[in-house]
Amino acid sequence: MVSPLFTILTLFPEALRPYLKVGVLGNALDRGLARVELVDFRDWTRDRHRTVDDRPFGGGPGMVLKPEPIAECIEWIEAKHGAHRRWVLDPSGPTFNQERAAQFSSTERSLLLCGRYEGIDQRLIEAFDLQPLSMGNYVLSGGELPALSIVDAAVRLLPGALGDDRSASLDSFQGDDPTQLDHPHWTRPASWRGHEVPPVLRAGDHAAIDAFREQRARERSARKLDQESGPLHTP
Repeated sequence: MVSPLFTILTLFPEALRPYLKVGVLGNALDRGLARVELVDFRDWTRDRHRTVDDRPFGGGPGMVLKPEPIAECIEWIEAKHGAHRRWVLDPSGPTFNQERAAQFSSTERSLLLCGRYEGIDQRLIEAFDLQPLSMGNYVLSGGELPALSIVDAAVRLLPGALGDDRSASLDSFQGDDPTQLDHPHWTRPASWRGHEVPPVLRAGDHAAIDAFREQRARERSARKLDQESGPLHTP
């Protein structure tokens, strides 16, 4: 199996590097299970101020990313590595989920363009067939955090990325029901600040444990669905 390549186009590669070096993701990249290339598209500007944005046609607040440097950056990347599946982090796209994480983990080359400011010149999106992908119905200052989320979610699904491959298969949103959450977990000590571990988990009856965990997972999943349409709980 070829290690998937994630090419992230960003104005702030230094903000992403530390996260790529730690935990499950860092270990997987060190072992060559996947590759991440951070590319600063400011390097393809041609003026002395290294300008990547300009005022929007038609007026309005903020600035818009110019098409020229990003276009030349994409062309350089694909000349170097080959054609990518191209994405732009944008709230207009479908919402990223566990199924899409699995698709990324099996895609040989993925390009993730991180927007900034008011957005990206629409001509670039159309010319390079950049597919929008959203992380949810909220707005961030740029696409860097979504890009890291996508890479992290995809890489941990690769064989060998986790200490026990069963961990990924038992995660929330895995399996036949995409709404199903994982069950709650407890560890030692058995008693903590007056809170006890459920007795069933200490009795050694594995069939009863499985049934208990399945029931609690269903309860968590149903509660999440109920909460999706309501306000945040405040004490």
